[in-house]
Amino acid sequence: MSATTTSRADARAITHRPLGAVAASRVGYEVKSYFRSLDTVFFTFLFPLIMLSIFSAAFSSSGDITAGPDGEGISVAAYYLPGMLAAGMLLSGVQNLAVDIAMEKSDGTLKRLGGTPLSPTAYFLGKMGQVFVTGIAQAALLLVVAVVVLDISLPTEASSWLTFAWVFVLGVITSALLGIALSALPRSGRSATAVVVPILLILQFISGVYLQFYALPEWMQNIASIFPLKWMAQGMRAVFLPEEFAALEQNGVWDLGAVGIALLVWLVIGVVVSRITFRWIRRDA
Repeated sequence: MSATTTSRADARAITHRPLGAVAASRVGYEVKSYFRSLDTVFFTFLFPLIMLSIFSAAFSSSGDITAGPDGEGISVAAYYLPGMLAAGMLLSGVQNLAVDIAMEKSDGTLKRLGGTPLSPTAYFLGKMGQVFVTGIAQAALLLVVAVVVLDISLPTEASSWLTFAWVFVLGVITSALLGIALSALPRSGRSATAVVVPILLILQFISGVYLQFYALPEWMQNIASIFPLKWMAQGMRAVFLPEEFAALEQNGVWDLGAVGIALLVWLVIGVVVSRITFRWIRRDA
């Protein structure tokens, strides 16, 4: 059988496979590719864990953090854990996909995929599935290290873990969609990291990941409130910090309803922008 005949047979096989099967196959492929890229693993998967360890080692000598003079104190590591979980969602979704898809546009991968029966839906489901798999593994690793190495006490209430679940799922989906949308911004794969990373780094500094959010000036808090990372971090703080720490939030409450609304709004923005901007082939090609 000739190579052309084999390719046509493979194409027909892909065409007739259910979307779920094709998407699952793409998820497996994307996850393997992700963990084979050591720089991606370091700067997206392990980076929040590394930063949590550094913050804990650097600032633990300053004592516990409290919400007030008579409030319950928590360790520096316990305070920064929610922010690092939120940063993990952002990095796994936005940074990873924005850079990865921009690279695939630039090196011709998307052009080649466009000539196959693989649908954009299956392609995106593969990308989003990869973000879910790596995001869950990353969060699990952070929590295990938090308990075993950093001696952080995790919530015991079922309601707290329910909040964690919906904030995590909504945050990961939103981050993945925004990553797909942001991939249209770099003009080439070579410039993708230089374009994407500074944007996300600034967001992490103003959204309560690397700096204590309550200590930031109000104008900076207002700017951060426009973007989803602030709300993901706030939702995670509602899960892992004592109730009295809600007084340090911008409005003095956890405001989980606003967290959900903000993430849903950004989810819709991600869907719309991705739908408008995504092409198998770069517009300037």
